[in-house]
Amino acid sequence: MSLTDIVGKLFVPRQKEVQKYQHHAEDIQNGVLRHLVSRGTATEYGRNHLFSTINGYEDFARNVPLNTYEELKGDIDRMRHGESNILWPGNIKWYAKSSGTTNDKSKFIPVSHEGLQRIHYKGGADVVALYLRNTPKSKLFDGKSLILGGSHSPNYNLAGSLVGDLSAILIENINPFANLVRVPAKKTALLSDFEVKRDRIAQETLGKNITNISGVPSWMLSVLVRIMELSGKEHLEEVWPNLEVFFHGGIAFTPYRKQYEKLITKSDMHYMETYNASEGFFGIQDDPSDSSMLLMIDYDVFYEFIPMEEFGKDNATVVPLSGIELGRNYAMVITTSCGLWRYVIGDTVSFTSRDPYKFVITGRTKYFINAFGEELVMDNAEKGLAYACEQTGAEVLEYTAAPVYMDENAKCRHQWLIEFSHEPADLDVFATLLDRKLQELNSDYEAKRFHNVTLQHLEVVKARPGVFNDWLKSKGKLGGQHKVPRLSNSRRNIDEILEMNK
Repeated sequence: MSLTDIVGKLFVPRQKEVQKYQHHAEDIQNGVLRHLVSRGTATEYGRNHLFSTINGYEDFARNVPLNTYEELKGDIDRMRHGESNILWPGNIKWYAKSSGTTNDKSKFIPVSHEGLQRIHYKGGADVVALYLRNTPKSKLFDGKSLILGGSHSPNYNLAGSLVGDLSAILIENINPFANLVRVPAKKTALLSDFEVKRDRIAQETLGKNITNISGVPSWMLSVLVRIMELSGKEHLEEVWPNLEVFFHGGIAFTPYRKQYEKLITKSDMHYMETYNASEGFFGIQDDPSDSSMLLMIDYDVFYEFIPMEEFGKDNATVVPLSGIELGRNYAMVITTSCGLWRYVIGDTVSFTSRDPYKFVITGRTKYFINAFGEELVMDNAEKGLAYACEQTGAEVLEYTAAPVYMDENAKCRHQWLIEFSHEPADLDVFATLLDRKLQELNSDYEAKRFHNVTLQHLEVVKARPGVFNDWLKSKGKLGGQHKVPRLSNSRRNIDEILEMNK
C-alpha cells in the first residue's frame, strides 16, 4: 500500500460532506451567514450596521450596503495601523496585497486567522480531496509538491504584521507537516526577486520526485522553461516521470494549454482549475470532463449576485444563491470572515448547474487585461496614456490593447494599437513612458514586468487614420453608444483591427 493510499483515507469524510452541496446548498449558506453576522456583531462595523437586529438574509441586505474597496479602505487602513475589532473581531496582522483601484496602486485585503483556516487552507485541502476522489490510482503523496509563492514585507513596521502576496501568507503560516512534502525551501519560496527565485527553484527541484505542481499558469510556465533549460531535456516527464497533476488558478488557463501540452506530453497528465483570490477561495473544478467549477458553499463565505445588466445602477437587484438563474451573467458579491461585508469583488460568473451549484468565470465588471496575473484595468490605461501624452506632446484619438500570449520561450507582452490625432516624435519613447507609468500605477503589472522575466516591454503599433471607425462600421456599430473595447484578454478585436490596418 502506497503512502497516498494511506493518507487518502483521511480525505474520505470530507468527500462525503461535499456531496451535501447537491441538496442542501441554501441551508448551508444560511448557516454561514448566521455565523458571520454573529461573529461580526461586536465589531465597530457590526454596531454601526445593527448586526444585533439581523435575523435573516432580508435584514442583512437591508442593514448592510454593498461595498467596494474604496468604501472599506479607511477601516482597513486603521486595522493595518493596529486597531482591533473594526471589521472583524480581534487584531488582523496579515494583508494580501492585490492590484490597485482608481485611487491606489495596491489594495490590502485583510486575512484573519479564521479566514486563513476556514477559507484558504480549507480550499487547498478540498482541491486534494476532490482530486483523489476523481483519481483513485493517484500517487500524489508518494512524491513532493512544487508550490509557487510570492513574497511579503513588514506592514507599517508593526510587530508580527506583514503584507504580501496571498501565496506568501499561506506558505508563511502553513502547517509544518506540509513542508515535508513541499518544495522549494521556504526561504526560496518567499524570495522577492523572481529571477533569482526561478533559478533556485529549478536547482532545488531537478533531482526531486515531483508528483504535482501548483500555481498561476504564467509564472509556473516560466519556472518550467528554466527547469528544461538546466536539465537539457525535451519534455518535463523526463525530469519528473511521476508528475501527474497541475493545480492552477489566478488567470485563464486556455491560452497556456498548448504550451503545457508541448512541454508535458504524457497522456495521463491532469489539469485542475481553482478559483482562489486574495479575497477568498471560491471554486474547484470537481469533474475533469466539465470545465465549470463547484461553488464552495460551506466555507466562511456568503455569496450574493448582481445581474450584470443592472450592475452599476441605483437599486440594482441583488440575490442570494437561491435566487440565481442558470446562464445569466452576474457580478459576484462576498461576505467573509476576513471582514469583507457585501464586498463587490469585481469578477463575473455564470452558473451552469444548481444541483450542485457550478459556474464558470466570465470576466470582470470592467475592461481589463489579466492574461498573466497583471490585472491591468481601464483606469491604469487612461492614466498611463495621459502621462505619456503629456511628456511627448502626443494626442490619442482611439486605442485598444490586448496580450500577446507566451511563446515556447515563455515570452509575452501587451500590444497597444493606437490612433493618434497628433503623433509623438518617437514612438519608442512614448511606449517606454507608458510602460513605466503602468508599473508605477499597478503593483501587479510592475511585478510581472520585473527584469522582463514574465512580461516583456509593451509594444505600441501606430494605427492608420480612421481604422477604428472602419472596424466599428464593419460591425454595424458606428455611432450611437458603441465604443471601441479598450482592454481585453482576447485578441479577437485587436487582430481584426490589425488586419484592417495593413
